[in-house]
Amino acid sequence: MITTPEIVTTTEQPAATIHLVIPSMEMPQHMDPAIQEVIVLLGEQGQQPAGPMFSYHHRRPSDTFDFEIGFPVVKPVQEKGRVKNSALPAGKVVRAVYQGPYERLGDAWRAMQDWVRAQKLPESGRFYERYLNNPDEVKHPKDYLTELNWVIA
Repeated sequence: MITTPEIVTTTEQPAATIHLVIPSMEMPQHMDPAIQEVIVLLGEQGQQPAGPMFSYHHRRPSDTFDFEIGFPVVKPVQEKGRVKNSALPAGKVVRAVYQGPYERLGDAWRAMQDWVRAQKLPESGRFYERYLNNPDEVKHPKDYLTELNWVIA
């Protein structure tokens, strides 16, 4: 389900994002418009994403998700509308890659949580996903690749 997790030290990565706090069940209807909004702004400002799209969650999901969705950038954007400058923070994460449909990401995160707890690592409640391939370019959801990053204190 997921690759063997490893502990990685990350560096801060500037990003253009949209911050959303939405009901869990509404995720599908908010993701695509937010992604497109960031892509359009980057294009208007002569930039391309400097890495894969990500969603950075500020806390564990409950009845709502509190997260930023966006792309790494080489230089800050001129903020417009909902698109703001942000960053994936520097720090230690437990990282693994999940292969499969997005609908099973919850199972992948549970496997990651089990590994983190078995190692007795501190839990911050923050995590992020980086989407390593584009669903529009992959024939089958079983081939989607999602990098899981569990922020440890």
